Amino acid sequence: MKAYVRTNAQSMEVELQNIAVPEVAEQEVLVEMSAFGVGIHDRYFIPSDANFPYTIGLEGSGVIKKIGNGVKDFVIGDRVILNSSSLPKGGCWAEYTVVPSDMLILLPESMDFNEGATISVAGKTAMECMGALNLNEGDTLFIAGASGAIGSLVIQLATDKGVRVIASASKNNHAYMHALGADITVDYKDADWKESLLTILPNGVDIALAIQPNTAKDSMDVVKNSGTVITVSGDSIAAERGITVSQFEHLLRWQEALNGLIGNITAGKVKIIIEKVYRFDQALEALAKIETRHARGKIVVSI
Repeated sequence: MKAYVRTNAQSMEVELQNIAVPEVAEQEVLVEMSAFGVGIHDRYFIPSDANFPYTIGLEGSGVIKKIGNGVKDFVIGDRVILNSSSLPKGGCWAEYTVVPSDMLILLPESMDFNEGATISVAGKTAMECMGALNLNEGDTLFIAGASGAIGSLVIQLATDKGVRVIASASKNNHAYMHALGADITVDYKDADWKESLLTILPNGVDIALAIQPNTAKDSMDVVKNSGTVITVSGDSIAAERGITVSQFEHLLRWQEALNGLIGNITAGKVKIIIEKVYRFDQALEALAKIETRHARGKIVVSI
């Protein structure tokens, strides 16, 4: 099969190679890939003991072609969404991938393969963010880096709860974020954006979600006294003014989180946003685009 692989642990370069289709163990399935999502960590997230060449990729969708003897919940021909993060047999940037059956959910008939490929990573994170934020109707939420895959989902999930969302991204993404439900948008490139926001909300926002790296301190500057900042990026900052600063944690089971998000999607509360669909032979171009950290919504490669 054709697959995009890392060839060794030292080099971060990714190249297209012909490699063997992985074998299926008792609790695993073989999926013929139809599409895969492109994420900022695809190049880097591989097991520490990976065997090379190692196929990259964390999320996708496709059709089950073979199942292990111990698999009970799926059958050959099922359309599925999968998570292939750091698996010993490789990821999903390939024509075929093998994943444990507990890293699969059925793809709803109402969703196509491209849509299904977008939600495995960002969707789980967005649902966990909502749990950590513990928002109530009427709260104000500031999101730093709101136009990307995670932020696009959180804007919609939060506004559905009656939360007032203030979204930060570059100017060209402001109309997009308003369309998702953001009430106020700010451009992080503007030197006085914090002062302008605090003119509108003098006491600050109730809670902030810092998604992009190096945004936690700026986020804290617009949070009210004794408010909360949650960092997805891993930023470490000292709390001030009684503000609680928390590191985001992965707490939900993958299937639980994804089924919860799909419930919101099928109910019409959340829209899947795909900025662009690339061909399989354009996958490295798609990876370069996402690594600029200026994507809008999600980028997908269709096979």
